[in-house]
Amino acid sequence: MEFAKHLLVDGYNIAHAWPELRRVLVAEGRDVARARVVEQLRVLHDYERLRVSVVFDGRGNDIAIERPTPHATFSVLYTPAGMTADDLIEQLAVQSASPRDVIVATGDLAERDTIEAAGATALSPQQLAEWIDRVLGAQTAAVDEHRRRTESEWRKGGSK
Repeated sequence: MEFAKHLLVDGYNIAHAWPELRRVLVAEGRDVARARVVEQLRVLHDYERLRVSVVFDGRGNDIAIERPTPHATFSVLYTPAGMTADDLIEQLAVQSASPRDVIVATGDLAERDTIEAAGATALSPQQLAEWIDRVLGAQTAAVDEHRRRTESEWRKGGSK
C-alpha cells in the first residue's frame, strides 16, 4: 500500500547532526538549511512512497503547514511558539492510528525512547543519511536501467 508508512523528521535536529547542513546553518542560515533538509528527504517520499512530515520548532501562534510539493503526503510543519518539534512529533507518533507504521528520525534520545515506547521506530541522523544514500543509489540505478531499455527499444525500432 502506497504511503502506508509515515516518516516524521525532527528538522533542526537533523540539520545540526549532519556536518554539511551544520555548515549551511552557519554560512547561509536557517532558511537555506531547512530547504536542504526538505530537499534531501524528497527522494524518500517519491521513491520509497513514504508519507513525510518534517517538523521545525516555533513559528507563530498555531501549527503552520507548508506543502513543498503538490502532494498532500509531503509536509513541513512548524510548531507554535511554546511547543517544540519534539512535542509535536511525539504527539503525532503516539496518536497515530498505527504507531508501528511511524518512523521518527532524530538524534534526541529522550524523544526516541518516547516514540519507541508507543510502538514507532526511531532512526538516528546517521541512519537517515545512510537510508537516503541507499535510495538515491537505487533511484539512479533504476533511471539508468530505464534509459538503457528505452535506448535499446528505440534502436530496435529504428533499424526496421
